[in-house]
Amino acid sequence: MHELTVRQGTACTRLSFEGTPILADLLAEHGFPVQRPCGGRGKCGKCAVEVSGCLSQPTAAEVAAGARLACQTTLLGDAQVTLPEAPERARIELSGEASFRPLAPVSGRLGLAVDIGTTTLAARLLELSTGKTLGQAAMLNPQTAVAADVMGRIGAALEGKLALLQHQILQALEALLNQACQQAHRDPAEVDVLSVAGNTTMLYLLTGRNPESLSHAPFEADCLFGQETTLLGRRTLLPPCMNAFVGADITCAVLAAGQCLEEGPSLLCDIGTNGEIALWKDGVLYVTSTAAGPAFEGAGISCGCGSIPGAIDQVSAENGALQVHTIDEAAPVGVCGSGLIDAIAALLQLEIIDETGAADEDEIPLSGGVSLLSRDIRAVQLAKAAVAAGIDTLLETAGVAPEALTHLSIAGGFGSHLRVASAVAIGLIPSSLAQKVRILGNASLTGACRLLMDAAAQSSAAEIARRSQHVSLGGNPRFNHLYVEHMLFPEQE
Repeated sequence: MHELTVRQGTACTRLSFEGTPILADLLAEHGFPVQRPCGGRGKCGKCAVEVSGCLSQPTAAEVAAGARLACQTTLLGDAQVTLPEAPERARIELSGEASFRPLAPVSGRLGLAVDIGTTTLAARLLELSTGKTLGQAAMLNPQTAVAADVMGRIGAALEGKLALLQHQILQALEALLNQACQQAHRDPAEVDVLSVAGNTTMLYLLTGRNPESLSHAPFEADCLFGQETTLLGRRTLLPPCMNAFVGADITCAVLAAGQCLEEGPSLLCDIGTNGEIALWKDGVLYVTSTAAGPAFEGAGISCGCGSIPGAIDQVSAENGALQVHTIDEAAPVGVCGSGLIDAIAALLQLEIIDETGAADEDEIPLSGGVSLLSRDIRAVQLAKAAVAAGIDTLLETAGVAPEALTHLSIAGGFGSHLRVASAVAIGLIPSSLAQKVRILGNASLTGACRLLMDAAAQSSAAEIARRSQHVSLGGNPRFNHLYVEHMLFPEQE
């Protein structure tokens, strides 16, 4: 039996272990997650740590990074690691309806609605008899310590980390429940029922289900949920998913938006690590999912960060120069998703980068030591091209012109802080929809709340899933063509 000494701030913790584990895995297992946006491939360098003791020799990735990386370092015996102090909690989107009319609530005293996002988790505590919101809680998804995206976590689960991933999310779910109850001054034992939305993979990992069917073509989920189970000793509602990559979070968002009750065609987009798109037309809900990657969440970006104090969240071009704003007006520490989109739009306006994303310098300073590299701009190009091409493919499939849409609803945390003008400037959304955008906030969480407050909403959710028609983008020649077209930024007026 060996021992790893973990120092974080003034705290010192000793972890016993056997065998030769990867440092990041051992830390994550014991509640010390380290960020691995690259999925543990040693590419991003964001898990660099101070570590000494009986260790493996530096890998090629560590030599290139000039540091020991937690995702690459193998513990061979006793060792010591120093971790940075825990960052301030990111501001995670909880907006949406503040209270709900209890039409026919599920039985119980209190209910907890939860949205399990790939990057963030959000929860709302409701009094079932009144529909009143009593408390809220949010946190980063601890599974990001294993991999930043869905496919990375599927791969990790198939490599033997399914139990770890389930433990992480259940532990986080309990923490959210306790935080919300503490805020409301209520006993957690009063929470009788949970309603948990999430994409298909997140629900697989939550329930400990083997995601092998999601890992390869034809990518057909062997479970689409829409059922009840027991989690944390409580009755738990798991809304239906539409397919392997359009999950219960989008079902709940469509439910919250009332999209399937509308007469004219409308579009709903949840733009995040996964870009899910739903188009309602003539009684059919056309849905698709495109792998945008974590750039819009600030992950995978050299100076990227969450919505924490000091994060650059707004950038504009004024008098021929960049003007930035940070959360809490604190000293700049990085750039979050909304600031990243603003920054690219401003750089285009100032002609610091051209429509190809090229710049004269590889590093473009924003403020206070925070800069964007050429690879960061490329990451945004890839992400926005995937979403824009997905939107166009869906519209073409259904035979709908963008100008014919009644509105475009944008759901999710990233979308809640998105400046529409910047999204249009970089080509993320069509310019013809700029005046038709509705910001929904965390619509997935709102939908999960409605499942608690109206038992009939469970039938509505099932009907939404039944009406869905998946449009596959993988191997779709039209999508591939549009994707290449959207790689370029629009010409600036």
